[in-house]
Amino acid sequence: MTAIPTLSLDRRTALVCGASKGIGRATAQALAAAGAKVLLLARSTDLLEALREEIRASGGRADVVVADLDDREGLAGMARGLVAAHGPVHILVNNSAGPPGGPLLAATPDALLVAFGRHVLAAHLLVQAFLPGMTEAGYGRVINVISTSVREPIPNLGVSNTIRGAMASWAKSLSRELPPGVTINNVLPGFTDTERLASLGEKRAAREGTSPEDVHRAWLAQVPERRLAQPQETAAAIAFLSSPAAAYIRGVSLPVDGGRLRSI
Repeated sequence: MTAIPTLSLDRRTALVCGASKGIGRATAQALAAAGAKVLLLARSTDLLEALREEIRASGGRADVVVADLDDREGLAGMARGLVAAHGPVHILVNNSAGPPGGPLLAATPDALLVAFGRHVLAAHLLVQAFLPGMTEAGYGRVINVISTSVREPIPNLGVSNTIRGAMASWAKSLSRELPPGVTINNVLPGFTDTERLASLGEKRAAREGTSPEDVHRAWLAQVPERRLAQPQETAAAIAFLSSPAAAYIRGVSLPVDGGRLRSI
């Protein structure tokens, strides 16, 4: 009888980008709870150190990595240093706050270039840095936290829609090139209870002359579950895709959106 694939991440090392808040923070906690040693990456030292101590107090393993995804040269050096200090990074979670809102026609070329660099180029650099170790170990998982805008563009998030689509296409292309045992997948969060969503709601309310509460109600009217997602629910999907149990899932974009998307 074939053994049931495990969800355990024991003896695995994971790097979680944007680990200081929201979905990134919840993902770091979920991966640590599954047994992984988690490297916490963000620009906020204090928030990362607090999360590290919280994970360690729960019996998990975590270390802090302070880095800026906009600094690709520094990021490359950081990645080499991580491999030297911790050995292979088996799990890479590419996660970064989305670009500012606004119509695409109003976006400057620089805004598109900055967003492309922060998301696609930074992720590409990290995959190239960690792939040799993943290949040698015969185990690698790359999970990109993107957006449901990959399937259905979101109004007034023109730059984000564009870059998230590019990220999804990049991942699908890589899914055909990565060696056996190394997978790449995308998670598409819907309306999630994070600081970023609250900020977007306030800006939309100001723009439309309404209240954040009205914006919130309008969002929930689109979601069959009639509530916002909790970051821990998205993190659970990421932890699954990181696990041996997800070994045959490759090149997919998984919505975690309470059923909001209308497309198949």
